[in-house]
Amino acid sequence: MTTSERRVRLFRNGRNQALRIPREYELEGEEAVIRKEGDRLIVAPVREGRLMALLSTMEPLEDAFPDVDNDLPSLDDVTL
Repeated sequence: MTTSERRVRLFRNGRNQALRIPREYELEGEEAVIRKEGDRLIVAPVREGRLMALLSTMEPLEDAFPDVDNDLPSLDDVTL
């Protein structure tokens, strides 16, 4: 995997620290999620609705699902 990096300047925007994202690193959409891992900041775009769009393109499943609770005791027999 090839990674590219570019040095950017940090600046203040009111009480927040900010950085200008170069055009080649722009994220799609209007929102992002940020998290900290050690001394690294990870920024990822919010991709809402993508799962539903993907699922809408898939064919329905024809196979029957197995009865997975066949061997489980009845709820009346379970003690806590």
